[in-house]
Amino acid sequence: MTQRSFAVRALWFVLVGWWLTPIVVNVAWLLNVTVILLPFGIKLINLVPTALTLAEPRSLEDGAGASQHSLVVRAIYFVLVGWWLSWLWANVAAALSMTIVGIPVAIWLFNRLPYVTSLYRFHGR
Repeated sequence: MTQRSFAVRALWFVLVGWWLTPIVVNVAWLLNVTVILLPFGIKLINLVPTALTLAEPRSLEDGAGASQHSLVVRAIYFVLVGWWLSWLWANVAAALSMTIVGIPVAIWLFNRLPYVTSLYRFHGR
């Protein structure tokens, strides 16, 4: 998939992304608390970079980075660390996104949220 232009992504962030992303994060976190709705919560977390700036995930097959960790490793990490750290991480990022100085840091934090949550590499990093 190709990335949208910087102007479109910046306009999305200014008009929608800054307020939509904290909602998506907190709804995802509430879904993650349940066993039944956990897959939907993880899917929402993985969509945070898209909700924030319309970023498209890069393929891991094109040499953009290493492959994903195994599902077992990711599940163990999520149960022990990811569920609480991602909530804290995302809400700090949301607070930073409400200041002009904090916006670059907030975008950096939000783009790494899938990895903090479940070691999912959104951009092949």
